[in-house]
Amino acid sequence: MEILDFLTGNLDLILKLTIEHISLVAVAVGLATITGVPIGIAITQNERVARVVLYLASIIITIPSIALFGIMIPLLSTIGHGIGYLPAVIAVLLYSQLPIIRNTYTAINNVNPALREAARGIGMNPVQRLRMVEIPLAIPVIMAGVRTAVVMNIGVMAIAAYIGAGGLGVLISRGITQSDPRQLVAGAIAVSILAVIADYALLWIQKRLTPKGISA
Repeated sequence: MEILDFLTGNLDLILKLTIEHISLVAVAVGLATITGVPIGIAITQNERVARVVLYLASIIITIPSIALFGIMIPLLSTIGHGIGYLPAVIAVLLYSQLPIIRNTYTAINNVNPALREAARGIGMNPVQRLRMVEIPLAIPVIMAGVRTAVVMNIGVMAIAAYIGAGGLGVLISRGITQSDPRQLVAGAIAVSILAVIADYALLWIQKRLTPKGISA
């Protein structure tokens, strides 16, 4: 009952922190998608480069999130942004690269060679094949990578509250420092619900973007 009373009595605060959290994750994963998808497409042209890029991305994602935030602080302090919004966005952007790059690379590589040959046969150049054949076929797998990045980093971004980034992690950090289980549980529940909603929303978008006749 205490937790329910806290939730109903602090809806404005929870809504504000939820919007902050969504904004942080949306910007970070949005930038990761804008950069990661082209990188994933580009490395399909060279297997050696692909191995190096995927290896580097896998190293980044193995770094504990709190350690990566710690690395960001001294690096960005030189430009006056050691804590807060910018280091949180950059850290989550880096964490998002592996699932997006890997899924894009895998999806483009796994396009049926017969379809590529058919596209060549009707006179399509490489850019046209990519835009009209390969990317539409690859969208379900690419979107799966984006979904993974979003759901994973909704949790990671909660830790960013410890460097002043805001978001729902504020409730969790306050709950710990103030020994207040109401805030701790409220923050954990809100982050969990947000992750589930985001996953289903992106699944719906994925299905809408998937060409007819292709299973998502």
